[in-house]
Amino acid sequence: MKKPAFLAGALLCAFTAQAAHAAPPAALAVSDCWIRAMPPNLPSSGYFVVTNSGDKPASLTGAETPAFGMAMLHKSESNGSTATMSHVDAAEVPAHGTLRFAPKGYHLMLETPGKPLKIGSTIPLSLTFADQSTITTNCAVKPASALGN
Repeated sequence: MKKPAFLAGALLCAFTAQAAHAAPPAALAVSDCWIRAMPPNLPSSGYFVVTNSGDKPASLTGAETPAFGMAMLHKSESNGSTATMSHVDAAEVPAHGTLRFAPKGYHLMLETPGKPLKIGSTIPLSLTFADQSTITTNCAVKPASALGN
């Protein structure tokens, strides 16, 4: 009788640990998400704000959306008359601070669109953090000429 109770307890602990691990930390929130509608077969970009009200920094490590085959974290930087864009493995959200993905800075590079995006619609976006937690939000689709919210 002790063995089944032990196994049941172990399974419950494992399930609880996995569920807690996948849940987003209460300290993190995502807002102001939007994506540029680009002509078919062209990559697009996504923008949002992650707010961290917790005492520890968080590390954003990935993103995905069913609207695109690939979503990568990128950062644009200007140095005089030269602008560069590069892939980044992670972006830090400071404790009691915000991380902004905005034009001419951090952004999502969204490639291989599944179908043309309709301006005014929304698409889901899931953000993944270093602790394997995720936050899912909806992003407004805006015209290619949009500069922000």
